[in-house]
Amino acid sequence: MTKNILLSHGGGGEETQHLIKELFFKHFDNDILLRMEDAAALTMESTQIAFTTDSFTVSPLFFKGGNIGKLSIAGTVNDLSMMGAKPRYLTCSFMIEEGFSYEKLEEIVISMRDEMAKTGVKIVAGDTKVVPRGSVDGLFITTTGIGEIIYQGISAHHIAQGDVIIVSHEVGNHGACILATREELELESELQTDCASLWAPVEALIHAGVKLHALRDATRGGLSAVLNEWAETSHVCIEVEEVKIPVAQEVKGVCELLGFEPYEFANEGTMVIALPKEEAQKALEVLKGFQETAQSTIIGDVSSRFMDKVILHTPWESERFLEPPKGELLPRIC
Repeated sequence: MTKNILLSHGGGGEETQHLIKELFFKHFDNDILLRMEDAAALTMESTQIAFTTDSFTVSPLFFKGGNIGKLSIAGTVNDLSMMGAKPRYLTCSFMIEEGFSYEKLEEIVISMRDEMAKTGVKIVAGDTKVVPRGSVDGLFITTTGIGEIIYQGISAHHIAQGDVIIVSHEVGNHGACILATREELELESELQTDCASLWAPVEALIHAGVKLHALRDATRGGLSAVLNEWAETSHVCIEVEEVKIPVAQEVKGVCELLGFEPYEFANEGTMVIALPKEEAQKALEVLKGFQETAQSTIIGDVSSRFMDKVILHTPWESERFLEPPKGELLPRIC
């Protein structure tokens, strides 16, 4: 039977993992790639750097709290930050559809400039392609980032029994915002994306001497995808309390209306942290000093009950496995 690529292969869930492991890892096999981190940790002579790349195809291009330009910078900065790397340099490629508005393009570029100013990262090389009408949906952006690793040892492979899990913000805001904008849902609120660069709070954690085991920007597949990947990678059980996971009422409403799970909705400025229990309070004190991470909270811990699994404890004193996302919840979310 002929196999074809489905939208679900790009959703960040179980199908994405199968595509990566069964196709790309098969032919691109090397030790660095197989670690499956947000960015590759490389040693160039005596300097340790993080190296990452990402493409952005979000639809619509403009949404409450951001646009594709801001998203492209924050997303790449965050991939570097999750490896304990100070973002230094970016390259940027624009694929623009013929007839795209010059004014809209400039607005997007200005938002990129403003987002870069928050961390000092610079675009130092790029490429521009213009393609015929209908070949691209307006604009696609691809960015590559290089950062200087200033804290070594952050990895999805380093999560240990006794660690606690912290989430830095409400989950699902970006996914719900994009869905509401795309479907023209009328919400009685100002729900907007959580899109934000997270280097400042990560750097503060490092400078405060907080011991970090793993960091992850919970993008496609959301919190559920991150926790399941961590559980499998470190061969541990992660247990979380549903009542402790911060979810905005607007996000709950959208999920209840359309039958989605908020833990599977994408985020673009929310990180998940695994660290030793004794480090948790110090970490929370640091994180609450930043607007982007002011809602940080402990949502669970790491045990050995069911290896490679995530357990969700419900408010009704029951529990269930929090499965990795399956299918395509929402294409072109980032």
